[in-house]
Amino acid sequence: MTLTDPLVAPAPADADAPIAFAGTTEGANEGVLLRTAAQLTRDLGRHDPRIYWADFGVSAALGYAATALAVVTPPGWLFAAAVTIAILALYRAGSFIHELTHMKPNAVPGFHTGWNLLMGVPMLVPSFMYEGVHSLHHARTRYGTAEDPEYLPLALMPPATLALFVVVAVLAPVALLLRYGVLAPLSLVIPPLRRAIVERYSALSINPSFRRRAPQGDFRAYWQRWEVAASLWAMAVLAGVTTGIIPWPAFLTVVGIMSGSTLLNQVRTLVAHLWANDGRVLTVTEQYLDSVNVPPPALLPTLWAPVGLRYHALHHLLPGLPYHALGAAHRRLVAAFPAGSAYHAASYTGLSPLVARLVAGSRTAHG
Repeated sequence: MTLTDPLVAPAPADADAPIAFAGTTEGANEGVLLRTAAQLTRDLGRHDPRIYWADFGVSAALGYAATALAVVTPPGWLFAAAVTIAILALYRAGSFIHELTHMKPNAVPGFHTGWNLLMGVPMLVPSFMYEGVHSLHHARTRYGTAEDPEYLPLALMPPATLALFVVVAVLAPVALLLRYGVLAPLSLVIPPLRRAIVERYSALSINPSFRRRAPQGDFRAYWQRWEVAASLWAMAVLAGVTTGIIPWPAFLTVVGIMSGSTLLNQVRTLVAHLWANDGRVLTVTEQYLDSVNVPPPALLPTLWAPVGLRYHALHHLLPGLPYHALGAAHRRLVAAFPAGSAYHAASYTGLSPLVARLVAGSRTAHG
């Protein structure tokens, strides 16, 4: 697909259509897409605390209840059901970290603290690992470049890289236990280790060359508070397993559930973008077209792309919209733009065609 006008695309998007960025969408035409989207959704920007607390609270409660059931249930169909529900529910509850990075602290009172207490610390992913990082992914001149912490040109990389990208997520819970339970305490007396932890092991990023800067000002105190809490929790877990207070079967079940959630998130990340940029700076429209919407009538994205993540391309167009408004915003924009427009070109039918497209592109690039 060659981009010449952000409002007109040669054909609707499909899983086999190639995409090439021509870099010709700057200026007035791109302004039409952005301005129209902003005007049609300007009444949808309020974060509804009732929705946030109810959705997150139910998801977290269901996830922990199912985890507890899995821990005390012998292998069988009930165990399998409990593990599946725990993975999906905790994955949904954890996905609210994405919302935290885009909302003002007072938009949903207490939500940052509540999320960290109920999810960030127990799952060893306190929100500072994403706050101040994800915003770089949305920076106009960083997206898709070497300075983007959340971008890799996966469609241009060898197929083996795609498999490694997914499989490595299974090890994330163990890596986080070591990061918070062992390395963080040691770094208090080993300055070079502390510097390495801050730069390389304090961000939820996929770009291995990304180096995070040390926190400053109020954010430094925020970071330290939640890092200490996560470290104390991790040390308590490791001590419990070592002393036998936490039985190994229970520990392995919980770690397995956490691994399932991180694996599911990594698969979702695999299809969040087309990953087709070679590192140059893209226009906003090109960033939108390198991103993915999987709107209704597909049902499964509710599970593997929850909390608005099924509208990832729309989110890149309007990053300030709360997740519960994205469905309404999408319906308005679909009605506003004609079939065959660039807005429609970012919509896909499901997970499998997107994975197949990515694998095919990788094979072609290295055939």
